[in-house]
Amino acid sequence: MIRAAIFDLGQVLVWFDNKIFLRKLAEHAGLELERLRAAVHENLDLIRAFDRGEISPAEFHQEVCAALGLEIEADLFFEYYEDIFAANAPVLEIVRRLKAAGYLLVLLSNTDVVRYAFIQRRFPETQTFDAYVLSYEVGLMKPDPAIYLEAGRRAGAKPADCVFIDDLAENVEAARAAGMHALHYAPETDLAAELRTLGLVF
Repeated sequence: MIRAAIFDLGQVLVWFDNKIFLRKLAEHAGLELERLRAAVHENLDLIRAFDRGEISPAEFHQEVCAALGLEIEADLFFEYYEDIFAANAPVLEIVRRLKAAGYLLVLLSNTDVVRYAFIQRRFPETQTFDAYVLSYEVGLMKPDPAIYLEAGRRAGAKPADCVFIDDLAENVEAARAAGMHALHYAPETDLAAELRTLGLVF
């Protein structure tokens, strides 16, 4: 019987669009958007290091500017960087109903300290979970099997008693490999119906 629901953050609880950040950055720097986007993809290891908490916001800003050849003050850089989110109200309502029904709730996200702090301020409804497993705090990222086991541990539930919801197929498959039930979420997904199919009552 499922006792815990583990939710991804981006593209599940909140929508995000990195193109908003890149477009603002390109306009500020007078660069072509596609050229900037290509440069970002060449530096994904830097983004992953920030998501794992291996570098500070100041180091991230400095290294991004150096890698992309940009000159932009940190305050403005992070203003562009963080304001890319919108609430996914139907899923947040499902979270509210699951909590009211007594299920254990865990938020599991690959994220960094800057964007997560923004989400805490902008979307307080995401702060109703029983436990949080954030990549920058635990030094792990999906689809590492260890991060799913940590989420289950913090929920106080065996993997078989957990359901994990994520928008990326590789993360869903990794959760299943770790012994969890898992659902692949997309905008057209009837998440409430999918959860009820697994036996959740809310």
